[in-house]
Amino acid sequence: MLEARGITFGYKQRPVLREIDLHVRDGEFFSILGINGAGKSTLLKCMLGILRPQKGKVLVDGMDSAGLNRREMAKRVAYVAQQVKDTLRMTVFDAVLMGRRPHITWGVTERDLRVVEEVMESLKMDDLALRFTDELSGGEFQKVVIARALAQQPKVLLLDEPTSNLDLKSQLEVMRIVKDAVRERKIAAVMAIHDVNLALRFSDRFMLLHEGGVLACGDQEVIHPDNIEKTYGVKVSVCQVDGVRMIVPHRIECQ
Repeated sequence: MLEARGITFGYKQRPVLREIDLHVRDGEFFSILGINGAGKSTLLKCMLGILRPQKGKVLVDGMDSAGLNRREMAKRVAYVAQQVKDTLRMTVFDAVLMGRRPHITWGVTERDLRVVEEVMESLKMDDLALRFTDELSGGEFQKVVIARALAQQPKVLLLDEPTSNLDLKSQLEVMRIVKDAVRERKIAAVMAIHDVNLALRFSDRFMLLHEGGVLACGDQEVIHPDNIEKTYGVKVSVCQVDGVRMIVPHRIECQ
């Protein structure tokens, strides 16, 4: 569903990404991991078309994204940015309805309203419909942002640190929403995230970015102590907690 071939990008004289390849299938949750500045967000923006790669191309549903205009791209790819702030005071229902903009021509249709209702019902957000977005908690607002993305009915969902600044319970709720949406709607999801353990808990496959390239890519087996140490510069152990694979950093002595 989503494929990147040889993506290379840099800012002026600073190279960021070098010959990045990835392929994400329908119904698959894919996580991009790496240190700050590794190029995780930059790679997402290249796949979305916000940034134009200096080399390589991105295919969405078999089509070269460079040949799609903004409206056509928005019908296929939805983006959840790292920090989203709505400056307009509006109800949650109207905020989610904004996700239908790529599909609206002359006005909002019964189908648009029905799609929004179905998305909010599936995410158990009915009780939020008439509340104003500036009255929501961080976790509630992040659910609205994801619901708005799903209302686009995309084939691909790109998420940049969707759990940043959320408490533990909200992190798990948001990740469960994304995981369920990927599985039930058969969409491809690509997430840039710092929290390796959250990624391990919910994602199907992983890519480790290091020094502009791909250090490793694959299933949970690539989340190996050696790969984590090369990626983050921290020694770790891998253990199982209630059947869930987890990364435990070794003690770091303060100098």
